[in-house]
Amino acid sequence: MSLEKTINTAIKEAMKAKAAGRLRALRAIKSAILLAKTATGGSDEMTEAEEVKILSKLAKQRRDSATLYREQNRVDLAEIEEEELVVIETFLPKQMGAEEVKKAVQEVIEQTGASGPQDIGKVMGVAMKKLAGQADGKLISSIAKELLTS
Repeated sequence: MSLEKTINTAIKEAMKAKAAGRLRALRAIKSAILLAKTATGGSDEMTEAEEVKILSKLAKQRRDSATLYREQNRVDLAEIEEEELVVIETFLPKQMGAEEVKKAVQEVIEQTGASGPQDIGKVMGVAMKKLAGQADGKLISSIAKELLTS
């Protein structure tokens, strides 16, 4: 079943359960999918990679907002963002741990023949495509920098 159909079903269930936080997050996902479909060059059918990209973007937005709210002592707003993040993450593929990401980045370094920090661009391009939706970009970047400088 496509992500859109899964979301529509989940929206109905959240409405019946009167789960306001879950419903808000599901509606945000549905909105992002509809925007992507109606955007210039968008198509009626989305690939799984496009769906994961949308979900990853939404998750990153929520994570960044929650961090910002916590820094500004707005715990009430941070909790809302974190609640939505939990719902969004249920639709994302399982995230890789730091050790798994390190192995994958090491493989990419060997494939590209990168030898130092000057090759970070080559490594990041391939690593981001390979690990799309499975790991956070900041984690990939920090591990790639660490491996290339050592």
